[in-house]
Amino acid sequence: DAATLSDLGRYCDEFLVHGVENEGKRCGILEDLVVLLGEHSPIPVTYAGGVRDITDLDRVKTLGKGKVDLTIGSALDCFGGSICYDDVVAWHKKEQIE
Repeated sequence: DAATLSDLGRYCDEFLVHGVENEGKRCGILEDLVVLLGEHSPIPVTYAGGVRDITDLDRVKTLGKGKVDLTIGSALDCFGGSICYDDVVAWHKKEQIE
C-alpha cells in the first residue's frame, strides 16, 4: 500500500518489484500491482513478471502513468521466449524520441 511504499522508499533509491505469481509464466503482467506502483511509489520503480508480448510495454506505460519501468526476462527470444530483443530496443528508442 501507499504507506508501506513511502516507508520503504526512505531506505533505497529504486524499487524492483516482482509479480512473483506471474514470474516466468508469460501470462501477462499483474495490472493491479502496476497501477499501485504508478500511483504510490515515491521513488523510481521497475516491475518484473509475466510479460507476455510486446504490447505489455505499452500496457505498463499506461497503467503505471509513465512512472513504472519494465524488465523482461524469459519472454525474450534470447532466453527462449517469443519477444524479439530487437523489437524491445526499437520500442525503447521510439519512446525516447516522444
